[in-house]
Amino acid sequence: MTEKKKAGLFHSSSEKKRFDDNSSGASVTNPDNIEAYPSVKTQIAADDRRHDAVFGEITEKGPDYRNVGWLGATVLMIKSAFGLGVLSIPFVFQAVGIVPGIILIIVIEAIVTWSAWVLGEFKLAHRDTYSLADVGRTLGGRVGEEFFTLAVCICMLFFSGSGMVGVTTALNAVSTHATCTAVWMVVVFVVSFAAASIRTLGNITWLGWVGLISILSAVLVMTISVGVQDRPYDAPKAPAPWDKDFKVVVPTTFANGISAVATILFAAAGTPTYFGIISEMRNPRLYKRAMLINQAFVTTVYIVIASVVYWYCGKYVTQPALGSAGPLMKKIAYGLSIPGLFFSVFLWIHIPAKFIFVRLLRGSRHLNANTPTHWATWVGLAFLGTTIAYIIASAIPILDSIISLVGALIAPTLCIIPFGFMYLHLNVRYRRWSDLPLSTKIGAIWACIVILIGLFITVAGTYGAVVTIINQPGDGKPWSCADNSNSV
Repeated sequence: MTEKKKAGLFHSSSEKKRFDDNSSGASVTNPDNIEAYPSVKTQIAADDRRHDAVFGEITEKGPDYRNVGWLGATVLMIKSAFGLGVLSIPFVFQAVGIVPGIILIIVIEAIVTWSAWVLGEFKLAHRDTYSLADVGRTLGGRVGEEFFTLAVCICMLFFSGSGMVGVTTALNAVSTHATCTAVWMVVVFVVSFAAASIRTLGNITWLGWVGLISILSAVLVMTISVGVQDRPYDAPKAPAPWDKDFKVVVPTTFANGISAVATILFAAAGTPTYFGIISEMRNPRLYKRAMLINQAFVTTVYIVIASVVYWYCGKYVTQPALGSAGPLMKKIAYGLSIPGLFFSVFLWIHIPAKFIFVRLLRGSRHLNANTPTHWATWVGLAFLGTTIAYIIASAIPILDSIISLVGALIAPTLCIIPFGFMYLHLNVRYRRWSDLPLSTKIGAIWACIVILIGLFITVAGTYGAVVTIINQPGDGKPWSCADNSNSV
């Protein structure tokens, strides 16, 4: 193959270099054999929405999976991360102090942003990648694929379960616990199943806008309220003096400190959904624009909201933070947050259901045609995902417990660790260390550091979360009718 013809297969010089360096793993002795480069073959028609490396032929007889614009992708990314997490970050500041809290947010968001950048690079190099399970197959064969299949499903369903707990908390707060929490959980189950059953992300993008406006307005109402009030609701009542005990740095135990890290990581853990989002974008090359806007927005809002709330409330920050402004504003804030919390549940159920759906029907006509098999498989998977999330939410009904546990045990495996290996696969594999440019060597060292950080958070964070749950007071029990919003 001539250099001119070979160059025409690539969209950038970096992609051509990866081809020349054989990042896909084929024999370097036969560069003209394009059949040996399946990721490159899928790139040739990558921007032709009629044929997709993941979904196959897209026709009018079935759903249009490639119908998300870059702005819609931005909203979906923001909403996948910006939800429950922001309600717990002010409490993190209370646990470790404002300066360590801000540093932790910046460091963790920086690592997640780097990971999301590597995700985009990997997707462009391997167009048939739809989830971390596909990454696992590329990196580790069948074992890697099955491991990440299990990890992705567990992580996302735990996230959706935590979202269900958040919705029931909001419904209890708004209604002053008008009915049994288990009844609210059934209501959440029904609504979540109906919305998660919508087949394409393009058709729920408008719900993403509603959800973003919802949760952002709720957080802003709470933030402004604590700023204009004389004192937070949980502080001693006037005229008694009160001390918010605002601290720049809070001495804390290892368990509490690492639990704070896990809580922030949970708030930043939208990365696993980005595979599904970029796969349904009309132009995947605009993914990085959407991702960087998302990361900048989320990081800024987390720092601003947490700092303001902690400044005005200090040690009287409630968990979750929407209750810090008193009963009336608590009802208003939670009422505003309900659509946003619901959307988080929809998205986290939809993504794993779609992932399994694509894996089961990939390569068959049922993936893109409205056949009985297509509908039965999709609706069945959406129902199964919703049911598992419901069981998780009912079994662990205390919001901060599930947040810290999931953030430590599962989030690093999906949001940090794999992306270090993905970077090494794209940039170092089959290349001598002495031949690597300095920038790639630095990147490789950083990738190894990221992997070690992820492993440390997994082990230490799980320990901290378990200790916190054991020592945490509360009456939350599985399938309980008890009020989880502390409204009565």
